[in-house]
Amino acid sequence: MAESSFLHPARALLSAHLHEGARVADFGSGSGFFTRAAARIVGARGVVWAIDVHQDLLPRLKNLSIQEGLQNVEVVHGNVEKTGGSHLEENSFDLVIVSNILFGAEHPDKIAKEAHRVLRQGGQVLVIDWSDSFGGMGPHPGHVVKEDRARTLFELNGFAYTKPVPAGEFHWGFLAKKVPGGATIT
Repeated sequence: MAESSFLHPARALLSAHLHEGARVADFGSGSGFFTRAAARIVGARGVVWAIDVHQDLLPRLKNLSIQEGLQNVEVVHGNVEKTGGSHLEENSFDLVIVSNILFGAEHPDKIAKEAHRVLRQGGQVLVIDWSDSFGGMGPHPGHVVKEDRARTLFELNGFAYTKPVPAGEFHWGFLAKKVPGGATIT
């Protein structure tokens, strides 16, 4: 499979106009596919916080980042489906990445609210998820979150849709901007 046909983090992040010096939070970072791509783009003056509920993945991600010369990656054990569960400061990030976690979320609305809480005014959320199950390559067919549902979810929680982003053949993606008044945190 060609690299361009599958999910390509750097391409998606560049479409979000991610730049050197930015502060990024990667919700549900997993093995750090997006974390490490973002860390390369934001450079030494920026920082990427990788948040995951699976604590065992975080030391591996931190070590891999260091091996790749990425000193700007911080890891946090947290649950982004809870208010304050990311353990990040309010209104302090330029970009939140929400990639491939909506399909497995029990409370996707709380993910949107937590992204809203940590983003600075005008900050963006990059949302990417599987567009289908693809015969078992992606999530169970009953767990697939369609793009229009995700877009509505984020719009109801303090975001304005900005544009689609390139997410490869098997995913959909979009950017949304934090707007004034936004989400009600409950």
